[in-house]
Amino acid sequence: MKLLNIIDNEQSRLGVLTGQGVLDIKAALSDSSNEGIPTTVQEVLEGGDSSLAALRVFVDEALASSDKYRAFFREESGLTLGSCVTHPNKIICIGLNYRKHAEETKADIPEFPILFNKFNNTLAGHGESIPLPRVTQKVDYEAELVIVIGKKAKYVSKEDALSHVFGYCNVNDLSARDLQLRTSQWLTGKSCDKFSPLGPYLVTADEVGDPNRLEIKCYVNGEVRQNSNTSDMIFACDEIVSYVSQHMTLVPGDIILTGTPEGVVLGKPKDQRVYLKDGDVVTVQIEKLGSLTNTMVKE
Repeated sequence: MKLLNIIDNEQSRLGVLTGQGVLDIKAALSDSSNEGIPTTVQEVLEGGDSSLAALRVFVDEALASSDKYRAFFREESGLTLGSCVTHPNKIICIGLNYRKHAEETKADIPEFPILFNKFNNTLAGHGESIPLPRVTQKVDYEAELVIVIGKKAKYVSKEDALSHVFGYCNVNDLSARDLQLRTSQWLTGKSCDKFSPLGPYLVTADEVGDPNRLEIKCYVNGEVRQNSNTSDMIFACDEIVSYVSQHMTLVPGDIILTGTPEGVVLGKPKDQRVYLKDGDVVTVQIEKLGSLTNTMVKE
């Protein structure tokens, strides 16, 4: 199932992508007595298996009763979308987690996952414009796979880790390299406003299958800049979830950004580095997860 966060009158509404269009769940429920069916992405995540099951049943009913629900299916192209995960309690990031990316930046292969964090101010949706901060001239793109937690996880084993995952989505882990590398801590360069656009879809784990066998690409103005596979991760998704859960409790809605492959601007020779500028259009595309596109604009 592919979930979307529809923004309507500054309010979040749950949408589900189907073969007939995007079903606006809240609108569709307005003429229904159904109870226990979530109407926002966060309600799906917090509601657990029963919430997702109820949503599936309702979507199937709407598809089967096309006359009754026809008015509530909307064209995706006409929607305004927000971040496909709306209220993460934690945004955890894994640094230098692709072997070829570590090599291109001349960094040592990590012995343990490198953890850092972002905040909710970095969230943005598919189609949103991303402001290039006045305090940096070196904003870089980073295509990444996001793990979205669906069940509370503490001290989980590698073997059990993925059973705590609700699903996956795309992110562009934008990075102001001059700010990021100014000190030993990366926080400043990673946490500028809207530096973590997510989407367009939150795709349930059953549709994705093995998260470490997905093609991952990044385009800038239509040119392929990153072209890899999540199989190049140093620490696989199950290892990451297990490792993080040893140190902090993960709760539904938490997201983990799993690192970026080779091809970033920082990995090029200094005389070939051209960072993002006003008007650049960046697309992150991961197999089974759709395409996330945002335009960079001068702040």
